[in-house]
Amino acid sequence: MLTGTTASDNAPCELPSFAEQFASTPRGARLARRLAVRRMEEWGHPPASDASCAVALVVGELAANAVRHGRVPGRDFGLRLALDATAGVIRVEVSDAASAKRPPAVPPPVCPEGESGRGLLLVDVLAVRWGSVPRRPVGKTVWAEVPVEASGR
Repeated sequence: MLTGTTASDNAPCELPSFAEQFASTPRGARLARRLAVRRMEEWGHPPASDASCAVALVVGELAANAVRHGRVPGRDFGLRLALDATAGVIRVEVSDAASAKRPPAVPPPVCPEGESGRGLLLVDVLAVRWGSVPRRPVGKTVWAEVPVEASGR
């Protein structure tokens, strides 16, 4: 769980977060995206807002990659969102069970006529930073930090 500190007392405080497991199927990826949009709305970012749309796209791409490239039969993928209002970002984390299949450090070049291969390029454009880390005991977590404007609440 991500934690932060308050300026007044330096005591740890929990950041608002959401975590869920999904079936490693296209349906699971769609559900992850829908629930991310719902959580963004609960955090004050309506579905049509730039922040919600950006998070939806990043979750959709990372979840689709987890299903397509990180699927291990019988294993789900996980989604975690954490709102860090102080830093002005939503941290998106998608974890799968495939340790050996890590994303490249930078988006691969895209063939203009290609039908796929633009997902990480999209993540790179929408996120202030992104990467991947090994997950214990097995797998990896691909993460991205998406900037958000202050909510209207």
